[in-house]
Amino acid sequence: MENLITLVNNIQRACTALGDHGEESALPTLWDSLPAIAVVGGQSSGKSSVLESVVGKDFLPRGAGIVTRRPLVLQLHRIDDGKEYAEFMHLPKKRFTDFAAVRQEISDETDRETGRSKQISSVPIHLSIFSPNVVNLTLIDLPGLTKVAIEGQSETIVQDIESMVRSFIEKPNCIILAISPANQDLATSDAIKIAREVDPKGDRTFGVLTKIDLMDKGTNAVDILEGKSYKLQFPWVGVVNRSQADINKSVDMIAARRREREYFQSSPEYSHLAHRMGSEHLGKMLSKHLETVIKSRIPGLQSLINKTIIELEGELTKLGKPIAADAGGKLYTTMEICRAFDQNFKEHLDGVRAGGEKIYGVFDNQLPAALKRLQFDKHLSIENVRKLITEADGYQPHLIAPEQGYRRLIESCLVTIRGPAEAAVDGVHAILKGIVQKAIAETTELKQYPTLRVEVGNAAFESLERMREESKRATLQLVDMECGYLTVEFFRKLPQDVEKGGNPTHSLFDRYNDSYLRRVDHVNSWHNPADKGER
Repeated sequence: MENLITLVNNIQRACTALGDHGEESALPTLWDSLPAIAVVGGQSSGKSSVLESVVGKDFLPRGAGIVTRRPLVLQLHRIDDGKEYAEFMHLPKKRFTDFAAVRQEISDETDRETGRSKQISSVPIHLSIFSPNVVNLTLIDLPGLTKVAIEGQSETIVQDIESMVRSFIEKPNCIILAISPANQDLATSDAIKIAREVDPKGDRTFGVLTKIDLMDKGTNAVDILEGKSYKLQFPWVGVVNRSQADINKSVDMIAARRREREYFQSSPEYSHLAHRMGSEHLGKMLSKHLETVIKSRIPGLQSLINKTIIELEGELTKLGKPIAADAGGKLYTTMEICRAFDQNFKEHLDGVRAGGEKIYGVFDNQLPAALKRLQFDKHLSIENVRKLITEADGYQPHLIAPEQGYRRLIESCLVTIRGPAEAAVDGVHAILKGIVQKAIAETTELKQYPTLRVEVGNAAFESLERMREESKRATLQLVDMECGYLTVEFFRKLPQDVEKGGNPTHSLFDRYNDSYLRRVDHVNSWHNPADKGER
């Protein structure tokens, strides 16, 4: 059964190494599902002394104000023999046999995360202690609850500490070790207050009463220890910690435990409870309970781990193959991904995939429809023709209608084609943008690299925008070229059309609707090559 606690210890260390601290902002985590014992108490409640008594070593930082500013995951490992030593997870290759150095490293590691600003952090410190004098047990020492912020601390430090403590103990797998001093009214205990809020029935709360030896004469804590003042599902445990004078005199833990046992055994008030009092009994009781809880949670933990493995393997599959670490390998991978994107884009254009046919639709449907909507009849009406011819006469009227008037008439019609021509370019541009987006989505290699996916898309859109402007210039230049050279074949055929039945009283647009639109639809039919003109 002892191996179960060791197993959970190893899983906790793995979670921390992977950045899983069980924070509220994280996804559902394995850390949250692991049974743990969180030590909760107000400042000066004797919380640190209780932990040191359970371990049997002086190793925790001491001082005024908030000393514990990061959660300390304390993993105790019982060994059969050998010298006691400690290890930090952030220093895996270093063994500490001097526990004064352990105390200093806890302070230094706290400052590395929080600085010297007296702020707090939820990132835990993992400390493992190996000793023949401990039981297999894992405890999480949390920052002490406080009511007032001191100089150098944030104004929200009181709420921040309470929120951190609450985030640990509100989880159903957390066992709460509530530390309360006996020389204060239990109704004012910070630990009992917050434990009651998250565990109102006391199903997972252990009460520890400290400083029993410091109570006023004539008073005792029997009612509390017997569960009459405040009842919990588990019996209260009283402890007698070392005094500050004992700490200053470096009284060792073995002597302190012996004196603690003697106090309860010799005290008339507590002798009948002596068998379940003291820090030594507290450690054994917590270890046994933690083993029981872990055993009951094993099926759920196995299920969660298996489910997580399947999910992570699925994510790894989606991520694809790893790339080389050197610059050449990265460049090669990038080029291969770009080629895959280019091939997908090309397949859409060539008809292998859907999308390219829409471009044909622009020229086959959109452009002709736009040309038909042009109001050529206004330009070719009798009134407009008469106006242009009159303007072309100038100050001296011609006997025969001047050719310049006809040329201006045709040019004014051709210029209106610029709008549909530009719209056709914009239509093709929009279709190409959509194809780029489809090609990016269909290039599975790009899903592995979100930043590269964004950059490829930006580069493609910038290129399309540049080509759209170039295409517009070329298209409008073609329209201007058609306006710049006019053929006369169309006008030479007009008399022949009239002789064949055309009605000269109608506007030219009405009389020659079909043939005229065919000529507009095929602009090149109006343009004779230069060699024909020479002939």
